[in-house]
Amino acid sequence: MKTALLTHADCLRHVTPDGHPERVARLEHVLHALEPLDLRRTTAPLAADDDLLRIHPESYIRDIRESCPIDGFAQIDGDTFMSAGSVDAAYRAAGAVVRAVDMVLGGEAPNAFCAIRPPGHHAESETAMGFCLFGNAALAAKHALDHHGLNRVAVVDFDVHHGNGTQDLLWDERRALLITSQQMPLWPGSGRADETGAFETVLNIPLSPGTGGAEMRAAYETQAFPRLRAFKPELIIISAGFDAHQDDPLANLNWSTGDFAWITAELCKIADELCDGRIVSTLEGGYDLNALAEATRAHVEELMKAAR
Repeated sequence: MKTALLTHADCLRHVTPDGHPERVARLEHVLHALEPLDLRRTTAPLAADDDLLRIHPESYIRDIRESCPIDGFAQIDGDTFMSAGSVDAAYRAAGAVVRAVDMVLGGEAPNAFCAIRPPGHHAESETAMGFCLFGNAALAAKHALDHHGLNRVAVVDFDVHHGNGTQDLLWDERRALLITSQQMPLWPGSGRADETGAFETVLNIPLSPGTGGAEMRAAYETQAFPRLRAFKPELIIISAGFDAHQDDPLANLNWSTGDFAWITAELCKIADELCDGRIVSTLEGGYDLNALAEATRAHVEELMKAAR
């Protein structure tokens, strides 16, 4: 079976102001990089409100819909904007992760990558922030747990910025392990090692500015991977942000494209050991267009190798 690629043209209709780093060109570059690959291409559906209610209250979902402008831009916070196409894009992004979980757990695909935007890991229960509207990775975890009846799901987030939204949404969820590495200090300022969740199911791995691939690999080998193996998840969800790349303009970690391939391959090995290789990955950050495209392709190629 082939790795599934879930996306939708609606995700290109979420437009941000000129000069904004989370721009349409990001997804265009990703899709161009993935175009030659032999993937199971799947149309991302619109999420149902019942799905979104697993992580966000009805009032917040309504506020997001009502904030969408007819034309121009609506500014949600200092760096989060909506355009006329943003609601459909956000619903497609959330729908992509739900469908990806269904495909992987239903045996339609061994693993999946969701090429979507807006990203999701900064969206808290009732707060849109950091370019994010809905908590896509947390939704994938809750859907697997509540709809499919899994007992244990792990989320691994290697975006350079802390996934404060995913942490907020899974803080009280004893069935979900969240492992997240991030540059510190850096926006949004959360992600200290002593933030461990209500049930000790959150592992934060702060990385100093300038951290390169060797230090990152050591941190994952000594902290993240042992926790994953001890937790024994039945599904691994990846928040795949590529802004820890050495060429990214928004942060100061020094990972190479090969480092992203390495961490993906290692997660695939662990998934093969623990949960029949079942992985759902969803796009988060990455703001140098060439680095983003190159690292995303390396990430997906490792998923493809694991699917054989």
